[in-house]
Parts: sequence; C-alpha cells; structure tokens
Amino acid sequence: MPAIEQTETVGAESEGYDSGHDEASIPPSSLDKFKSDLERFRLRRSTPDRSTKNLSPAKRQRTSTQYAPPSKYAHLSPLTDIMEPSLICVFVGFNPGVMTSTSGHAYAHPSNSFWKLLHSSGCTDVRLKPEQDVDLPRLYSMGNTNIVARPSKNAAELSKEESAAGTPILEEKIRKFRPEAVCVVGKGIWESIWRWRYRRAIKKDEFKYGWQDEKENMGKSDDWSGAKVFVATATSGLAANLKPHEKEAIWLPFGQWVRQRREERAQELTTMHGIA
Repeated sequence: MPAIEQTETVGAESEGYDSGHDEASIPPSSLDKFKSDLERFRLRRSTPDRSTKNLSPAKRQRTSTQYAPPSKYAHLSPLTDIMEPSLICVFVGFNPGVMTSTSGHAYAHPSNSFWKLLHSSGCTDVRLKPEQDVDLPRLYSMGNTNIVARPSKNAAELSKEESAAGTPILEEKIRKFRPEAVCVVGKGIWESIWRWRYRRAIKKDEFKYGWQDEKENMGKSDDWSGAKVFVATATSGLAANLKPHEKEAIWLPFGQWVRQRREERAQELTTMHGIA
C-alpha cells in the first residue's frame, strides 16, 4: 500500500464527526478521580511556563476561540455507551455531536462516513444505519464509546485539557469491559490520549495509523495485558485531508482482523458444543 500522509483535520469536525454514546456505568470513585485529574491538569496548564514567558503574546499558545462551555449544550439529552463484556472491539469517538445527541444514535450526521467504512472494511457485512448502533454487540461483537462525554457541535468546542483528561475514564471503561481491541476513530483522539499519558504532544515521527505497539494497550491491570489499539482515520465529512480511498485503505486491516476474530470465535463455539 503506498505511503499515506498521516494528517487529519483536527478540531474542525462539525456535526459530521458525530460519535457515539455517553459513558458507561463507572464507579463513583473513578468519576471523582476524573474530576480531580481534570482540575489538576487545568492548574498545571495555567501555571506560567518558563519556556514561553518571554515570548510575545502573538507567539504564545492561544486557547481555541471556538471553545464552548458545557452549559451551551446542557439542553441535549444524555446518551449511553454501547458496551458489553468481552467484545471483539470498541470504537472510541471524540464526543457526541449535536445530531448524535438529538437522535440518540452514533455517527448520525449524513456526511459522516463511519457506517460506510465499517461496511467497506469488513467490520459489518451490510451497511448499517445509525439507529442500528444498539445491535452492534449482538450482531458483530462490537461496541462504541467516546473520550469526552459531553456533546458539542464539533471537536474544536472542547478544550485540550478535557479531551486529554477523558483518558483515565476511557481506560477504566476498557478495564471493566475488556474488549480484545480498541479502535480509535481519528488522529486527534489518539493525540489526546498520548498527551495525557506522556504529558506532551505526540511528535510527527511517533504517530502512525494502524496497530500500535503493545505498550500502548488500553485498560491494563495486574491480571490483564489490556486491549490492543488500532488508530483509524476520523470519519467526519470535514476531515478531508485524506481522500476516501486512503481512509478505506487505513480501515481495511482492522476490518479484516475483526472479521477473522469473529470467524475464529464462531469456530471455537462450534467446537465447544461438539458440532461438526
């Protein structure tokens, strides 16, 4: 496969990037820790950095002018994750978009290519509609969640702090439900996870689409090595830095793996029941 430029439109995803449902049932202690981590992260970011204090205001990092506080979308109904124990994979979106929140279904905007890529890659044998998202676990052993729970029109309306600080909650979900793999739907999401883990931005030569190194597994615990991670492209209609066929080429290896694991699981089940 020819080399593909590893760039995406980050923070420019409108309703077209609509991802899935809100957070699964997580212990109160984890939610308290999340709030504490987020506050600590914000305080850390607000402390003057000696590397930038002598720069002119124009050269200092600015807060996104598109940021929208949670109160702006407080009227939107809450959503629920689509997750069950021991799924083959869980997709991780940025956060629910307005249309996703309004409809109650993942990747609901017509311009979003998520369901199309799921089909063309082989993750599903037919092209599903957003309202069929609830059938993903039963029919395909797949689930869906987000790194940030609150809805917004686009990813640019989220702060980098809250995007990064969503990582420990995501890790807790993966640790609880233990899927075989996590598919990160977009470069920007992986950048947020990386920022939280390593307290810095990912370098250009450190980023790659596809399967990540084993050390990047999510949800690791003393008795579990964690879910392996695949980074796919964003599916928003505005994430246009990659052409459709380039996105399909990146998604294809993941779809092939999912299909293979489903077949292997079916064979294991058949063998277990002694059916030739």
